[in-house]
Amino acid sequence: MPELSNNEKGVFTHVLKLTFDDLNQIKLGTDPFTGLALGTAGQLPIAVKPAGGAVELVGVYESVALAGASDIAFDIGTTAGDPDEYIDALDVDGMSAPVFNTGDAFTTGYVQAVDGSNTAENILLEVNGTTANLTAGEVVIGLRIVDLGKFA
Repeated sequence: MPELSNNEKGVFTHVLKLTFDDLNQIKLGTDPFTGLALGTAGQLPIAVKPAGGAVELVGVYESVALAGASDIAFDIGTTAGDPDEYIDALDVDGMSAPVFNTGDAFTTGYVQAVDGSNTAENILLEVNGTTANLTAGEVVIGLRIVDLGKFA
């Protein structure tokens, strides 16, 4: 997920739009943007939390209703085996409104930067469910990443 330019930045520093077909490719182990195999099937690196940085906001918006499956779930975080620090077990096809900061690392909702470290880490989107049955839909993911390391 590329960082937004200064003209594009608003609340988010990084934004990614995924179609139902992109979700299926991720689940099957292929990066939908490069066509390359993913390190772990179902887990797409979507951004990097830089050394000296932290994550302040993560949101998921079902911009076009997912159709054909009723068990699509997302985790977003940095732990390869269970990336749920920022979004945890989100029932994407069951959403009625955008969802923000539901992961294990957030304890007070929208008012904290979490998971700061001195080491750069990949932020992973984990896609779960029967994505092969999807016939329509689109999801937008936004992140706000702070980077104090760039001032060092």
